This record gives sequence, C-alpha cells and structure tokens, in this order.
Amino acid sequence: MTALPLLDPARAAQLAAEFGLKPDEYERALGILGRTPTLTELGVFSVMWSEHCSYKSSRVWLRELPTKAPWVLVGPGENAGVIAIGEGLAAVFKMESHNHPSFIEPYNGAATGVGGILRDVFTMGARPIANLNALRFGDPALPRTRQILDGVVRGIGGYGNCVGVPTVGGEVNFHPAYNGNPLVNAMTVGILRADRIFTAAATGVGNPVVYVGSKTGRDGIHGATMSSTEFSADSEEKRPTVQIGDPFAEKLLIEACLELMATDAIVAIQDMGAAGLTSSSVEMAGKGGMGIELELDSVPQRETGMTAYEMMLSESQERMLMVLKPGREELAESIFHKWELDFAVIGRLTDTGRIVIRHKGVTEADILLAPLESEAPLYRRPTEETPKLPPLGEVADPLGLLPALEKLVASPDLCSRRWIWDQYDAQVGGQTSKRPGQADAAVVRVEESVDAGGKLAVALTTDTTPRYCQADPEEGGKQAVAEAWRNITATGALPRAITDNMNFGNPEKPRIMGQFAAAVRGMAAACNALDFPVVSGNVSLYNETEGRAILPTPAIGGVGVLEDVAKAVGLALPPACDLVLVGETRGHLGQSLWLREVAGREEGPPPPVDLQAERRNGDFVRGEILAGRIRACHDCADGGLLVTVAEMAMASGVGATLEAEGDHGFWFGEDQARYVLAVEDGAALLAAAEAAGVPARRLGRSGGGDLVVPGAGAISVAKLAAANEAALPALMQGV
Repeated sequence: MTALPLLDPARAAQLAAEFGLKPDEYERALGILGRTPTLTELGVFSVMWSEHCSYKSSRVWLRELPTKAPWVLVGPGENAGVIAIGEGLAAVFKMESHNHPSFIEPYNGAATGVGGILRDVFTMGARPIANLNALRFGDPALPRTRQILDGVVRGIGGYGNCVGVPTVGGEVNFHPAYNGNPLVNAMTVGILRADRIFTAAATGVGNPVVYVGSKTGRDGIHGATMSSTEFSADSEEKRPTVQIGDPFAEKLLIEACLELMATDAIVAIQDMGAAGLTSSSVEMAGKGGMGIELELDSVPQRETGMTAYEMMLSESQERMLMVLKPGREELAESIFHKWELDFAVIGRLTDTGRIVIRHKGVTEADILLAPLESEAPLYRRPTEETPKLPPLGEVADPLGLLPALEKLVASPDLCSRRWIWDQYDAQVGGQTSKRPGQADAAVVRVEESVDAGGKLAVALTTDTTPRYCQADPEEGGKQAVAEAWRNITATGALPRAITDNMNFGNPEKPRIMGQFAAAVRGMAAACNALDFPVVSGNVSLYNETEGRAILPTPAIGGVGVLEDVAKAVGLALPPACDLVLVGETRGHLGQSLWLREVAGREEGPPPPVDLQAERRNGDFVRGEILAGRIRACHDCADGGLLVTVAEMAMASGVGATLEAEGDHGFWFGEDQARYVLAVEDGAALLAAAEAAGVPARRLGRSGGGDLVVPGAGAISVAKLAAANEAALPALMQGV
C-alpha cells in the first residue's frame, strides 16, 4: 500500500469550512488524526460531526426525555424504537425528516424519505405494516407552495404504494413560516417477534462486512451536511445532494433481508442512510467496540471512476451493510442474488478500533473510531426564553356561528385531505381497520397475532400544533404529546410510546435554542404524566431560508395497542345517539384557528394543558369504549367543539340537534382534554362520568340531515361537507 494521500494543509482547511466544519471542530479532528487529513478522512469527519448525524446542538436537551418503561424493549440509539405489544410480538417504529431535500426536489425528496424510514424499521428485523407522515407547507396561495405539495404527495404515494406498505395516516398544515422550508416527516411502523430483534452492534474479529442492495452512485453526496445548514437564494443548486429512490428495489431488499434474518447468519445490520457507507460502517464498528477495514474496489458501483471520497459519502438509496458469521457468505449471497440484488464482501472486522479504507491499492483513510464519537462536538448553546404572551381579552364575533363554521371547515388547515389520501394506498396488505378520515388514529390489525384469534391491533397517529409552540414552546410541547395520546385513546387503544421529529430553525440563535429546550421540557412532562415514553426520534435543525425560521414543530408519532380490533371506534356520527362532551370548556380562543381564520389575528397564549385532566378524562373515555358503551368518539382539537361535531357529522352524513348554548368562545375555543362521544344512553354515561370525577355534559342528539345550533339556526351537513371536500381540489387545480 502507498502512503496516505494527505491534503495540502491550506487546501484541507478550506475544504473543512466548505464541508461545514467550524474552525475549532477542524482543529479537534486534526488532534485526533495527529496530522493533516486525506480528502476521504475529511469527508468522514464532516458528515459524522454534522448536525444531522451528531445531534451536537440537541443531545444535551434530549437526555431530559423519558425513554424507559416495562414495555420498552429498545429505546433511542438504535435504528428504531421497539415496544412489546403482547403475544410475544413487538412494534418497531420511528419518524424521520426529509425536509431540505423535499424543498429542493419535492418528489424525490419525499420518496426517499419514505424509503429511508422503511429501512430503519426493517433493519431491526420487522416487516413494515404502515406508513404515516406529518407535512407542513407554506402559504397555499403561492404557486410554489402548491407545486411542493403536489410533488411531496406524489413522492410519498409513488414510493409507499409501489413498495406495498399502506400509508394509513398523517397530518397536513399550512403557514407562511414554511414558505422557504416545507417539512416532510415520515414514519413507519413494523412488527416482529420480540425475541428476534436485530441491532447494529458489530462483533467478532475477522467477521465479513457485506454490502447488499442497489449499486452506489454519486447521488446524495454531502446530503447530511446540506441538511445541517440554512438555505439561501442558491438552494436550487443543491439538487445533486438529493437522492433518487427505487421502491421496487426497496421491496426486493425488504424480502431478501427478512429471508436472511430468518437464518442465523447475521451478526449486525445497518441501513445506509444519511452519510451512507460512512455512517453505517462507523456506527456498526463503534457500537461493537471493534475496528473495521473496507476494500472499496469491491463496492458495487453504477458509475465509472468513483473515488473513495464519493463512495464513502454517497447516499444512494436501497443499500444495507451487514456483518455476517464466518462461512455464511455463500448462503447470504444466494438469497440476495435470488432477489436480483447486489451482494459483495467489502471488508472485515478487526480488533484495532480503527476504520481503515482502501481503494485501488491506496489507504484513503485511517481513523481511530472511539474519539470520532467521544470527541464529537457537543454544545450547550445559549438559550433565550420565549416571552409569555398577554391574555387575549375579549374578541368580538364578526361572522356568527354558522358562517364561521362554514368558513373553518373549508380553510386550508381543516378542509378534507381526500385529495391527498386518494393518492395513497391505505389498504394494501388488507390489515387496515381504520384508514384516513375514519378515526382520530389509524388502526391496523397485526396479522402475526394468532393467540387471540388475530384480534390484536395497533393505533397510529402523528400530531403537533406549531402555532401553539410558537406562542409558548413548553405548553406546545405538552400539547403535542397530549394530542397524540388523545387521538390513540379516542379509538379505544392504550397509548404506549412515541417517536418524535424535532423541526426547528438555526440552533446558533438563542431564541431558536430556547424554543427547542422549552419544547423538550413540555414533552418530557407530558410523557411522564401519561406513561408515554420516547423510544426513537430525529432532529432537524437549520430549517431557515435567508434567516427566516419555520414555526417550532416538534412532530409526535404515537403508537397504541388494542387487544381486540373489533372494539375500535371511529368518529362517524351514528343516528339516534346522545352526544356527550367530556372535559371542561372555558372558551380559550388564544392561538385558535377561529381567531386566525375568522378574526384575522394570531395572538394570545395557547390553551393550557392540564396533564392530570388529560390522564383522567382519557382513561375514562377509553374504558367506556372498551366496555362497548360508545358508538363514536372524536377529540376536540383544531377549530374547537363545533368543528368537532361537524367533522363527526360530515363523516357519516348524519346531522345533530345541539342543546348546549354558548358564544363563539364556547363553540370555537380550543380547550384541551376534551372528547365528544356518541352514546345510546347519555344519562348512563353522565352518571358514570360523575362517579369517576370526570366533567361531562350533554350536548344534544344525532339525527336528520342538518346541524342545528341553539340561537344560530341550522346548516345542512351536505352543504358543510361540500365546502369541506371542494377546498383542496380547487386549490390544487391546474398544478
């Protein structure tokens, strides 16, 4: 082997800055190496120490989140979290962002976001059973917003539909703060046997390191560092850092990996996600306390003349790295060739504690692994608390109740998402019990469940309210977790754990870092109060364009368990039922959609979150659902009480005559910890609530085709539904 091809010191310092390393970080890297780096070594340090891969600004705060519970089998630190769900089975899940790529190239950015999160889940040994997403877009009046929305939705549908995993839920919101930075957060849930969990920790000196999947190209190089910086006016020039996905190759990769996992061949496995071969090899060897040697001549390549630097930093999709037991290479190769995928032994594990990379007879990198992790930058950046907003005060009603309702149900944040859902296959696999629009959370039956007659199911949701987080990040963080808990509870499922996707602006600004720290505090409080631990997650920072940050958006993906899928309830209002409101109503209009869409103001504090009330009210509602006494359930969220009832009515076409009287604060305020229930015996439900110490009141009775509101008159449910359904297709017409 020839000597290391070291960079000229001046050129190395220049490249380090271009690759995103701060001057002190570069000096730290030089200290670890004891010399000037090669180009490949500089690339390794730059991606491993990027915000996207190292969480250098967020790790100190994330440690505050609760991550353990008796049902948590694998917490943060692996590719995805794992919880026990009963019958010896486990659910594997995670949410991850593809924000920056989706702004640059919406279709491929979103599609590869789906592909990446699928790999995080099946890397653990799980068969993916459901995809969800949490999407934020800018002002819908802007052509660029509509183009991004169209591309993102087509990308999610195009990848998920082809790979054969149903897209069963999600959320979509709009705000001008996302004009330059849409958010595309993808979530996948999979199922495996609890005693067959695979991890990334590599062990066994001499064990072969194997590359499988698709070939390596030049797409995605420095994608991780691109996702760790703000956008500027030249963001369009970053298209080469967006990967191109192939869902059909991903489907083959899933089947091949699961087939090999059924044998005893695999020691460790890791997908090649952000930073590709670099992160997968460094993380596998590092977690196992091993060294690793790679021979890049053996890497399957789809382009000619690729350098070691390019191969190590490529983020080409549908690729995995494995460590096999000795002598199992032939078996593994036969499986992957059967599925028409590439297979190559590209290295071996060593006891040196170093990563050594060779290409064409040249040692391109030789780095001690332990300090690459232990000496990675870790910042406790300055924080600035978000000032508390003064109370809203009295706000006059400019429209009246029913005109306001009609305007709200047709507004961008509340109109029907059918135009989006219809592009996703929510039924592929045949296990979806509650699909989009049918319940507060998606419900998917667990096909592997046999002990209870195949009744076991999981309930899945994604939630957050960024306008609350902007006004009060701590209260907004609480509310995001609480709403996910409520939405799962509203189906009858027991909430078990969450994954999070923390989307914020530039952490080097104290105001932004203060938002992040406060949101984590609120999330931690809610997770502890609701026994709803965090088992996985993702942080996406620098979501700014030309200095303008997004709203703080801690997206929450929640998973719950339902022992009998037949007991799950939806939100569609049945006829001839009593309507009961559970929870206290104070008429809180601060930061409400009514205030923004009807009164034209974005002011005041968000509604306070009483975590004891959330737990008490939710546990009561879930118990009544499982006892078979509730026909339909919908939690009160955006738009308040009248919108909640209207959504239940539009889901079935059945109207309601409401008896409760109140002003616009009562009907549109967004007080938390509330549910609207449809029951056959309202008196019995109210008596049960009183016995449990749960506030509840009668709202009215379902039936007919109109929604009748005391003092305001009646409006046809069909008219509301028409406005609700027409808004998004009209917006997207001609895109």
